[in-house]
Amino acid sequence: MTGGRSPGRAYTARAAVTAERDASGRTRLPLLRSDGPLALREAAGAVYLVGAAAGPLGGDDLRLDIAVREGASLAVRSAATSVALPGAGESRLTVRADVAAGGRLDFAPEPAVAAAGCRHRSAARITLAAGAALRWYEELVLGRHGEPPGRHASRLDVTAGGVPLLRHELCLDDPAVYGSGAVLGGARAVGCVLLAGPGLPREPRADGGVAVLPLAGPGVLITATAPDSAALRRRLARAEQEYCPEHSLSPAGR
Repeated sequence: MTGGRSPGRAYTARAAVTAERDASGRTRLPLLRSDGPLALREAAGAVYLVGAAAGPLGGDDLRLDIAVREGASLAVRSAATSVALPGAGESRLTVRADVAAGGRLDFAPEPAVAAAGCRHRSAARITLAAGAALRWYEELVLGRHGEPPGRHASRLDVTAGGVPLLRHELCLDDPAVYGSGAVLGGARAVGCVLLAGPGLPREPRADGGVAVLPLAGPGVLITATAPDSAALRRRLARAEQEYCPEHSLSPAGR
């Protein structure tokens, strides 16, 4: 995300969007609240995050609250890549999402980049009612061209029908650890797609830098590593389309 801000200024921002189904069966947005760098715009069948300031910058504390009410469908996208930048302290981005019965959330922003010197932490906490459907898509690129990455930690916590579905964390703070074959193996891009809802396949798979892991509950996690963002996107899209072509939020659309 791009934009301007005063030198040295850190933001505390709270943005929110609520989607509900009206009497005609269409989804409408009774709440669309922007704040600080988190500017929300409705366009082309989705809500877009449009950066009103560069970053996130060290010291920023940003949060986006999403509510999808019964029977509604919401797609969330971003207008550009976000770049985590160094600054005074750690930057944070928290997304909280609640999806009611029969609701569908498709969250797929553009990639995040961990720029040299950054200290960034992202967290998503998602609650799904029984019968809700979710597609959650994340891409992370380790550094801009020709630079080492900063420190980046991400966590994804999903509860479905009152039962934990996924607790997933990736902490990239020590190159000697995350650069090993047990973690990224020298890859410069890493990402995942979480699909949740009824009727998903149950067969695990691992090949070509992609792993497909059926979860104990109604979900499947697809993870991939790649040398760059373009290759990562192709791997995730191919795995999603091949493995879950009938899921209500597939195939992967950008």
